Amino acid sequence: MKDAWIAPSILSADFARLGEDVARVLEAGADLVHFDVMDNHYVPNLTIGPMVCEALRKFGIQAPIDVHLMIKPVDRIVPDFAAAGASYITFHPEASDHLDRTLQLIRDSGCRAGLVFNPATPLDYLNHVMDKVDMVLLMSVNPGFGGQSFIQSTLGKLRDARRLIDDSGRDIRLEVDGGVKADNIGAIAAAGADTFVAGSEIFGSKDYRATIESMRGAIAKARS
Repeated sequence: MKDAWIAPSILSADFARLGEDVARVLEAGADLVHFDVMDNHYVPNLTIGPMVCEALRKFGIQAPIDVHLMIKPVDRIVPDFAAAGASYITFHPEASDHLDRTLQLIRDSGCRAGLVFNPATPLDYLNHVMDKVDMVLLMSVNPGFGGQSFIQSTLGKLRDARRLIDDSGRDIRLEVDGGVKADNIGAIAAAGADTFVAGSEIFGSKDYRATIESMRGAIAKARS
């Protein structure tokens, strides 16, 4: 099993002091920065674009930036995020007319590529593009808003995704996003996830380090 990565979602950060807040959460032990991009079209909300990603890099953020595109269409914006400093770029299969082309575009732009699956989206797409996927992200809430509750059926879907990844023999991370908290992250880890997005649970806490360490403890216990 891969090392567990904790990925705070900056959707819940203090946007008035974004650079400082991201630096604080990384200093507290986070592994990568989860960057939620919404377009008020594919999802009913509007967030941030490549300039904010670039601003974090200019501020001095060196950790991997995990860009989750909740936009439609996706191809036009991929090179912009790559140039702005993205490390991973993930997108929803419903938002691309040609999955293979979009995944290859992300890789050709110098980033690692991933697919995102909404709660009711089947994993079948992976059967055709596993050779171009570096990350599989399962949404454990319906995308568009932070602070939602974890959808329990995601655990079974995580187990299915874990089997597909293991059977492929490929170096692919399995990420989960939505309602991840210290009291359920152990069950999520036991189902096969290795990358954990948490927004309000971390940024809404008074002590980032204590929260992240609590989450890591629950993951370690679930894996032992």
